[in-house]
Amino acid sequence: MSWRAACLGLLLAAATVTARADGVDALRAFVRDVQSGQANFTQTVTSPDGAKKKTSSGNFEFARPNRFRFVYTKPFEQAIVADGQKVWIYDRDLNQVSSRKLAQALGATPAALLAGGDLEKDFALKALPDRDGLAWVEATPRAEGGTLQSVRVGFRGKELAAIEIPDAFGQTSLLQFSQMVSNQPPVAEHFRFSVPPGADVIEQ
Repeated sequence: MSWRAACLGLLLAAATVTARADGVDALRAFVRDVQSGQANFTQTVTSPDGAKKKTSSGNFEFARPNRFRFVYTKPFEQAIVADGQKVWIYDRDLNQVSSRKLAQALGATPAALLAGGDLEKDFALKALPDRDGLAWVEATPRAEGGTLQSVRVGFRGKELAAIEIPDAFGQTSLLQFSQMVSNQPPVAEHFRFSVPPGADVIEQ
């Protein structure tokens, strides 16, 4: 191998390391610097063979610590609200509400990345190659025995752009965010949940 080829190889390796570090740095900066945010999202769930896809959309908000709100508007209406103490899930079609204590529901989940958990304590971080114009990082829960195996987070520069979650059944759920607004004063009422009249309530 010529010295030029060797130098080129070293430069390419260094560039790869630098690019991969961006995803980890972006996630750490996001958790450190972004205290609240809101965005629209599109969620696509793909079957293991890639043939079947289900798409839903809505908007989300979060405010550290431990408050977030996902509102699905299409194709079905559903709300997931964390008020700092509990997580509430409301299915409009069934007129049914379920709730769990925050510590049980949050844990080492993707919501912990958005709503406050201890990033370095809860997750092991691994830089991934850039893909689809985004810098990616894989976060693997340190706690054993949970249903979440890993979550991949994509950033466009410093902006959160996507979260990709493979599940135990071989499906992949991809949330893509748009119109992200960061660090605006949160509206406290958005993180309070009132049980709709006549709804069945299931405490877990």
